[in-house]
Amino acid sequence: MNRQERIDLILDHFEHPRFRGRLDVPATAVTGGNPGCGDTVTVYMTLAEAGDAVQLAFEGDGCTVSQAAASMVMQMMQGRTLRQIDEATAELLLEMIGPDIAAARRNCSLLAFNAVKEAGRQLQQRQTMVVEP
Repeated sequence: MNRQERIDLILDHFEHPRFRGRLDVPATAVTGGNPGCGDTVTVYMTLAEAGDAVQLAFEGDGCTVSQAAASMVMQMMQGRTLRQIDEATAELLLEMIGPDIAAARRNCSLLAFNAVKEAGRQLQQRQTMVVEP
């Protein structure tokens, strides 16, 4: 993608966010903030009844990059397993946002990604506690 295509993608996710809102009964919720510009994102995560796949949603306020990146992360991580989330890196997200934008707005770009990773750790930890005597 060229720079304009990346900007168009960011604007599309900002104006038409994917998976925005709350889950009815989230298993965990993680809120992250970026004090530098006041961005906030709350990620809601639960496990699908059929197995290990996660369901995600988010709410938040902030700059175009943070909110668009949150939408992108929800779309990327939806339906993955906790293990896949644990192993995920931010490279694809940063590539979609674009190296120049991501470098200038790294905290905004990674806010939701880091919240999803933390939510996954929390759920994984709960599963371990339930399994172990």
